[in-house]
Amino acid sequence: MASPLTTEMIESVIGTLPIQTRIMLRLLLIQYLDATQEDIEFMANDRPDPRFVSGQEPKDLFVSRESIQSVADRVAQYRMQVRYRRERLWLQIEYLRRHIALAESLCSIAEQLLGSRFGVDADSVQNMKKHARTALPKPAIRELDRKWEAGEISEGDYRRDRLAIEYQTGLRQLDRERKRLDGARHELSTTGAAPLQDHEIGHIWGIPASALAARKVKALQQYLDALQTRLRGSGGAATGTSPPLDLWKETFVTLSQRPVERSVGVYDGHHEGSEEALLDKLSALAYGTLPEDVESRFWLSIVQDTRAAVEHTVKIRSLFALQRLCAIQDERDMTREALEQELLDRVTPRPKAVASQASEQPAGEPQLGEMGQHVLKSLLGEERQ
Repeated sequence: MASPLTTEMIESVIGTLPIQTRIMLRLLLIQYLDATQEDIEFMANDRPDPRFVSGQEPKDLFVSRESIQSVADRVAQYRMQVRYRRERLWLQIEYLRRHIALAESLCSIAEQLLGSRFGVDADSVQNMKKHARTALPKPAIRELDRKWEAGEISEGDYRRDRLAIEYQTGLRQLDRERKRLDGARHELSTTGAAPLQDHEIGHIWGIPASALAARKVKALQQYLDALQTRLRGSGGAATGTSPPLDLWKETFVTLSQRPVERSVGVYDGHHEGSEEALLDKLSALAYGTLPEDVESRFWLSIVQDTRAAVEHTVKIRSLFALQRLCAIQDERDMTREALEQELLDRVTPRPKAVASQASEQPAGEPQLGEMGQHVLKSLLGEERQ
């Protein structure tokens, strides 16, 4: 059943509540709603003054700019954390959804080529599919390359066996990415329905836990009552034998339908040592040429929110890697002809003449680069030059 709530209704109801209640609800829903400047100034004024706690009686009761800015910084910190987490999961889902469709096309093309071009019967193809999970590609590829270099196998047989290895690799990758997609979707639905925790709100607002709990209960009660009144007035409340709605849960369901807020990712230096090396590895991941053992570790490194064993307050990782991965995927030619040619190029053996020439070519005299020549001239001096 469609939810009777709308984003505009939720924001309108919250806007009519007292300021203390408004602040509490906007903090609970911080991954969807923004705290206003008025909210920030109220929280800065509402925090207990440490001078009273220490037994002093200050003559001035004004709130400094530093106090207001500290509250604003904490609001921005937690807003960034929860929204980056939502965007990161959304990017994973978008990439995996399209990459699964691509992997299915590649497996279908490989299966068709094995039967039509290389004469592999349907039972053998089904046997490959059955044993795809336990197949070991690296030893099989090394053995194929050895036979090719030794002249023990023809090019057609090499391409057939190599295509069979790629087919099984594609099946394993498809299975992994389907599990990753299910996990990302489940995590997105879980985190999308999670309000900000009490200790996080307390860190922002700076009020005692007992006062925070009382205000939270009061704010939720006022919000649900006002929302129920609005629904009855608009004729959207459940009537008859319909089960009562969980309006707090429906609030998250409604707000989660909003488009994900996109951020600008900047390379933070936490991946591969340099931006060029990271982009090369992302391209290999998007095109399916990254080894399976490296691919699994690399995928985990780019989808993690933070580095291992760090404090909660440490700045979370940039979304640069996932954003660039999706951009590389968008630039890829997804037509069937291009995918078939890419698959055939991948299973084509290296020409033997090129390999023999590369092994027999003597090592030439090393050439000095421009920087080396500059250093040498600097050491020799102008006269000897």
